[in-house]
Amino acid sequence: MSLLFSGSSEDLLTPSKDVVMSLEGDTVTLSCKYSGSVLNLYWYHQKSGSRPQLLMAEHSAQTERLKFIHEREKKEFYLEISSAAVTDSAVYYCALQPSDRKHQNSVQKPLDTAMSISTM
Repeated sequence: MSLLFSGSSEDLLTPSKDVVMSLEGDTVTLSCKYSGSVLNLYWYHQKSGSRPQLLMAEHSAQTERLKFIHEREKKEFYLEISSAAVTDSAVYYCALQPSDRKHQNSVQKPLDTAMSISTM
């Protein structure tokens, strides 16, 4: 499947915050709301000077530190990062793949949240 960064007006994606600041060791939760129906949901991250990398998809295996949460009734999904480290500082993107046949092979242009983790 090719992933194109395009979307339709029926599938809107909105991150809850533009910037998240946290301390090392905290649990950080990033969230995105969407409208329309979706096949897949994704989280990407982009470190300074690098390209965006897929971090987690809805059906990815959870890790000790990363958890993907989807609240379908609210049409909202979350990325929970426990024991945040300075190395987690990046721009995070939420993205979706719509379920309608017309846009099935596209992923809506991701919206970003910058997260900065600092030491005490």
